[in-house]
Amino acid sequence: MIANHPEREQIRLENVLTALGNPLRLAVIRTLAKGGEHPCGTLLQGLSKSTLTHHWRVLRDSGMIWQRPDGRANLLSLRREDLDARFPGLLDCLLSAIESDGITIESTQKHISEQHL
Repeated sequence: MIANHPEREQIRLENVLTALGNPLRLAVIRTLAKGGEHPCGTLLQGLSKSTLTHHWRVLRDSGMIWQRPDGRANLLSLRREDLDARFPGLLDCLLSAIESDGITIESTQKHISEQHL
């Protein structure tokens, strides 16, 4: 694993909410919530490597994702079990709100490849 994955009990609500305050990161969480690991380069399209690295760091440091090396890439997955244990119902409520809000879906879909939606 890459450093800076907080332990479950260190995940703070304010850090999670800050991480979710960006439509690009919401799009990533929406995709990761469907399960499995995803290569970091396949989740967001048309962004520089430094911008992607920033978004992965924010999500990882907030405790929202696991990031692990796999050859030359990193695989990302949602820390669903840890998030559900720390903040029961929060992730389900958030995902439900995203799916029912056309404006949010529109703003996130333009950044995510169609193969992951």
